[in-house]
Amino acid sequence: MSFTIKVKEELLTLNQADKSELSALIKMSGSLGLSASGLSLSVTSENAKIARHIYELLLLLYQAKSEIRHHQKTNLRKNRVYTVFLDQGVEEILADLRLADSFFGIEAGIDQDILSQDQASRAYLRGAFLANGSIREPDSGKYQLEILSVYSDHARDLASLMQQFLLPAKTIERKKGTVTYLQRAEDIMDFLIVIGAMEAMREFESIKLLREARNDLNRANNAETANIARTVAASMKTINNIAKIEEEMGLENLPLDLQELAQLRIQHPDYSIQQLADSLTKPLTKSGVNHRLRKINKIANDL
Repeated sequence: MSFTIKVKEELLTLNQADKSELSALIKMSGSLGLSASGLSLSVTSENAKIARHIYELLLLLYQAKSEIRHHQKTNLRKNRVYTVFLDQGVEEILADLRLADSFFGIEAGIDQDILSQDQASRAYLRGAFLANGSIREPDSGKYQLEILSVYSDHARDLASLMQQFLLPAKTIERKKGTVTYLQRAEDIMDFLIVIGAMEAMREFESIKLLREARNDLNRANNAETANIARTVAASMKTINNIAKIEEEMGLENLPLDLQELAQLRIQHPDYSIQQLADSLTKPLTKSGVNHRLRKINKIANDL
């Protein structure tokens, strides 16, 4: 199950019947038609549970008994599409939700009453995410939350709603409409808190922390591997120089302090500078060992 589906399924368990949430669902997924009794409303979703949720909201808030229909998409994915169909009292519901102007092309944004109320704003964002929201899988390491709107005015109003909760939402034009989005992990977690998806927020945070810990460990391992490679390369250079000295003048002609270090380096090519320092008869500091190694390398270079 994708993370987006997990978030939506958690939202559906909140059991909150809020008109602002229904308003967002209808605004973003609804369309009007004509029936024998007047206007009809169709609200579509590829998620059967969301369709059922819309059906229940209409029933709870307006005692409107709609019908759930479904059909198969003809594209390659062939997803099933569910439609909540209502042909009774549509005008009254749209008027109460202040959506009539939206459907008749007069107003494409979000009603000001929703924009100005905290609880209504949270509910509207919840409905908008249920309708057209998605979150990139958090373990991908590339964080992105998106809500697609048909109208750019609506997308900008969604961004304004998010900004009221200190979320730095932005909008971008796409082929299918305008996307309102967040890109930072912390902002996505805050959005999940705003809409009430606390379990999803905790899972998102857990995945994020685990990924960061894994990345820190990988960086540490890479750094350690690089350090070992540098140590081995430096060690082999010194060993080659010691072999040159042995061949051309003999190690016994080196000063005693350099003789000891040269023998130790040959015997332990994998030792770090600190290990060499600790293994000498008279332990030295790392800088002292480096100084002696430079002397050995200079003697070899001068031969």
